[in-house]
Amino acid sequence: MCWIHFQNCGAEISCRNEAGEPVDWFIIYKLPRYKIGEVGSGVDYMYLDSSLKSWQMSQFMINASQGAVANTLNQLYMGEAYKSNNSAYALYNDAPPLMDYIQDYGHTKGGLLFDRSQGFWLSHTVPHFPSFPERGYLYPSSGKVNGQTALCVTYQYEQFLHVAKQLVFLYPRVYNCSVPAAFSADLPQLAQLCDGSKPPLTSDKRVQQLVSVQGEKFFSFVKSERFVDDIYTGWVAQVLDADLLVESWQRQGHDLPSNCSLPKHVMNIKRVHLPGSLPFQSYHDHSKWCVSQVYDDDVTCLGDMNREMTQLKRGGGLICSLNPLIYRAFRQAVDWYIGC
Repeated sequence: MCWIHFQNCGAEISCRNEAGEPVDWFIIYKLPRYKIGEVGSGVDYMYLDSSLKSWQMSQFMINASQGAVANTLNQLYMGEAYKSNNSAYALYNDAPPLMDYIQDYGHTKGGLLFDRSQGFWLSHTVPHFPSFPERGYLYPSSGKVNGQTALCVTYQYEQFLHVAKQLVFLYPRVYNCSVPAAFSADLPQLAQLCDGSKPPLTSDKRVQQLVSVQGEKFFSFVKSERFVDDIYTGWVAQVLDADLLVESWQRQGHDLPSNCSLPKHVMNIKRVHLPGSLPFQSYHDHSKWCVSQVYDDDVTCLGDMNREMTQLKRGGGLICSLNPLIYRAFRQAVDWYIGC
């Protein structure tokens, strides 16, 4: 199998699909442990990439050493790219594995690995993940309870020059990284973040178009802690000129209400229903994503931020797409939302 022998899968660093083959992008939606009417396993997940027409239930479990996320990260782990001077990588999480939680950093989670040719940027919503490279692929037990999402995109090297600038606004808590000398001249901001320093900002937010290896366009919206506002209402909905339905972790007493005070409205999703599974409530879902209310707009964003007061003052971001396939998958999963 391709996931066992990476040398047989093609040498280039890439997002990997369920079979371990290179793929332009993929999205996973891990189902929560607690579903309405039953207790789920907490390790089942739905999978989507450009070769599929809709969500597909994975035959793997998220905590197994197989499947898209494990196949992708195993390029760092099993391929031992973390020991190489020919590639750069960074793992970041405001709640890192084996470390205390600190709120001083952006509310953002992810990892990237690339060489002078190409690589992947994996953004996700799982605390205490990914594991340190020396430990191999491990999925935290705490990540089983709630729903989670992850987006992986394969980019050419030049795109990581833009990604590094976006990360500065996020101010991620980089807990494991390597930016060899061959990369540091091109990527000074990433080298600074890797060293634990905070590069200076020229504004409080930034949007950047990113283009995948196969030409798919994504739009990265990032804000620093200096932009004290709800990223969905105060910025993204207005820029994209779309009313948004937002799914984020809706803990009772913490959530911001649906907001229709600006030209473009933002409304909270309260229940999600993915194909082939039972519906679940937002307070069982740690994922953060949004879709345009109107079908013709085709806006889908996956991100870092919950719609709650404490996160207005923290860095975070969204990666947005206008891909109709991605839009249909998420828009059809909206089971109930609160209008204005």
